[in-house]
Amino acid sequence: MISPEQLVRVLRRDLLAFGPEVIIVLGIILILMVRMFRGSERVPFGGLAAVVLGLSLVVSWWQWVTDQTLEPTSSGLSETRYLFSYMLAYDAFTVYLRLFLTSFGLFMVALCLLSGVPDPDDSADFYVLLLGATLGMMLMASAAHLLMVYIAVEMASLPSYALAGFLKQRRDSSEAALKYVVYGGGASGLMLYGISMLAGKVGTGFLPDVAASVAATFGSQQFDAVTLISVLLLLAGIGFKLAAVPFHFWCPDVFAGASAEVAGFLSVASKGAAVALLGRVLVALLGGMRLEGHELAPPWWAQVSWYLGPALVFLSALTMTFGNLAAYAQTNLKRLLAYSTIAHAGYMMMGLCALTREGVEASLFYLAVYFFMNLGAFAVVAFLRNLVGSEDLSDYSGLVYRAPWLTVTMAIFLLSLVGIPPLAGYMAKFQIFAAVYHAWQAQQQTGLLVLLALGVLNTVLSLFYYVNVLKVMVLHEPKEIPASKPVSGLALVYTGFLSLVLVVGIFFWDPLASGSNKAVSSFYEISPRLTVSPR
Repeated sequence: MISPEQLVRVLRRDLLAFGPEVIIVLGIILILMVRMFRGSERVPFGGLAAVVLGLSLVVSWWQWVTDQTLEPTSSGLSETRYLFSYMLAYDAFTVYLRLFLTSFGLFMVALCLLSGVPDPDDSADFYVLLLGATLGMMLMASAAHLLMVYIAVEMASLPSYALAGFLKQRRDSSEAALKYVVYGGGASGLMLYGISMLAGKVGTGFLPDVAASVAATFGSQQFDAVTLISVLLLLAGIGFKLAAVPFHFWCPDVFAGASAEVAGFLSVASKGAAVALLGRVLVALLGGMRLEGHELAPPWWAQVSWYLGPALVFLSALTMTFGNLAAYAQTNLKRLLAYSTIAHAGYMMMGLCALTREGVEASLFYLAVYFFMNLGAFAVVAFLRNLVGSEDLSDYSGLVYRAPWLTVTMAIFLLSLVGIPPLAGYMAKFQIFAAVYHAWQAQQQTGLLVLLALGVLNTVLSLFYYVNVLKVMVLHEPKEIPASKPVSGLALVYTGFLSLVLVVGIFFWDPLASGSNKAVSSFYEISPRLTVSPR
């Protein structure tokens, strides 16, 4: 039995490891308390939210560079610690996503301050929701228990529903929030049902224990439909957050109805957290989060991939192909970027389809580059909305004459999303394609080779609708539209910095690759797929 002194020591250790999340919780409480006092409308809540996110980022960076448990040992693995009675995992993967989400939160706050969304009267509520969603997404990246998986997804989703409908004076914004809630509720119910069945079947919710039981079930002589269906329902809930086809229905309407700032937040932060959660669940199910006593025979772990591998390959191919094809017909830039986001979710899933540590590492690398590409594109849309009062592509005709710098930076963001070298988007897609190719070489699975070919084909197809946006902005005759709000110099600096990162990012390929490699150093090498059919 643990003594009170040991309990206090363990709790103190867990709280220190949980420091970035604790700071955000305290920041939310602080903003809510300040909001209660008279004269709070004069408080710069955006600056306060930036301070909270900045402190969380500093603590995350300190953990990244100083914590010995995050460093790979001679075996190539680093330690995974479990916090709060095995509910959360603390490892390099967790800290990497903390750095990603808190950094992105800071850039989001800066974008909101520059674009004027939200209004000063609503800023406290807006930034509380933004911090709350960020907190939920950080928990998604570190969830080590099925119960925490559900709680984290809900903590990320509920503030996002409110953010999507934050433009209260617009009917389409309220409609977007309602659709988001309806689809989110359905996905949540599916995921909770799957979690309940899986936990009831296994007798625990701790992911390594669940994974060991699933591996033993799939390695036995009898096919177990309950386990398979429950795992698929769990993955369906994660697929909703990722906006993977066929769980993508909410994405275009929500992005079109929400402000460009909120759409940018959902397109990057939500996708990052969903990729992290999907990666952690897949790694656990395939033996990458084994504990002592769970060293099952390799075929038992590999047997799981016979069920998950083809499904992931199919969903990845369907997601990126549908997203790129549907983007062709869009005339609203936010809807176009929404379908682009769906397509890029497919690219991120490509790395996970490899079912290797290299694939997870490539997906994390892609996320870091996607941060700047997609945020920059939505930032330009937000600033152009203020300039011309519209988000329709036809109203951006000849915009190069009115906003040359925003047009140039938009070209950099869109061409980087395509993957044109030497922009950083090329680095990201190269990592993904290389991981899938290496997995095909090792496993000789035809599906991986087909997926790789579709990835290259979709990259070529996406070039047409991205370039069409640039054609309208550069080659079409300019429209006489009165400017509703000029673009500030700081806004130009903001987009210029994001585009500069993409231009010079190729020189930082190795540091970024080393960081994503360190992030997966707590995982065992995932077992390759069997070369024979399951029993």
